[in-house]
Amino acid sequence: MAKQDYYELLGVDRTASESELKSAFRKMAMKYHPDRNPDNPDAEKSFKEVNEAYDILKDGQKRAAYDQFGHDAFEGGMGGGRPQGFASGFSDIFDQMFGDLGGGRRSGGDGNRGSDLRYNLSISLEEAFTGRQAEVKVPTAVVCDSCDGSGAAAGSMPITCRMCQGTGRVRAQQGFFTIERTCGTCGGAGQVIENPCGKCRGTGRIQKEKNLEVNIPAGVEEGTRIRLTGEGEAGARNGPPGDLYIFLSVEEHPIFTREGGDIYCHVPLTMSLAALGGQV
Repeated sequence: MAKQDYYELLGVDRTASESELKSAFRKMAMKYHPDRNPDNPDAEKSFKEVNEAYDILKDGQKRAAYDQFGHDAFEGGMGGGRPQGFASGFSDIFDQMFGDLGGGRRSGGDGNRGSDLRYNLSISLEEAFTGRQAEVKVPTAVVCDSCDGSGAAAGSMPITCRMCQGTGRVRAQQGFFTIERTCGTCGGAGQVIENPCGKCRGTGRIQKEKNLEVNIPAGVEEGTRIRLTGEGEAGARNGPPGDLYIFLSVEEHPIFTREGGDIYCHVPLTMSLAALGGQV
């Protein structure tokens, strides 16, 4: 069953002001409140519908989306005559409507950036104070050495996507709005691979363990984070790499404890040693 129009539910015109909406909501909420209608099983349903309508119409952005797309602006599925591939959620709709305002033309390759990686490294208390060079082995995705990251088999090259003409984005007209979204044919890359590389299967990346040297400066503390720019996963099909973050944890020392920049040592003493003095 089709949902009733929100404006009709509240009994107001589509040009109603905020104060008119609020007044109509209070009137309808009082009319259908379950406590006022204990013998009417449909009252609770009507009460929820009135609340839902007011929740949408009192918000300027949500109201604009409802005026443009109706109930489809807030419901999943492909009903209501929406174009194929159109976002189902309200936030996605506004991202697509206004995502490019002030942002210029976006590059189709931005979505191919490699993932950032995290590596946990334990160091001793002495190393935390003096610093050290540490070697770490990080399992990651690196550029495929067979296709040099292109994703295409030897002797072939990716071709420009015909759907987006290499931009990685496609546009569609929706009423007064021009909506831009990621090209579904090339996934935003701007290129398609007709003959994929057999080693990386067209991704331009392979899994490999990478050896890295990390400079740990003197005076680091528990939870210190060291960023290695560009040492994360390689981007798909020559996209930019991600970053590697080294998270440091300082091991407990059997004798010394640290408080800020100071080192403390707790030494048990006998009564005579405390009274007369001596060497520990």
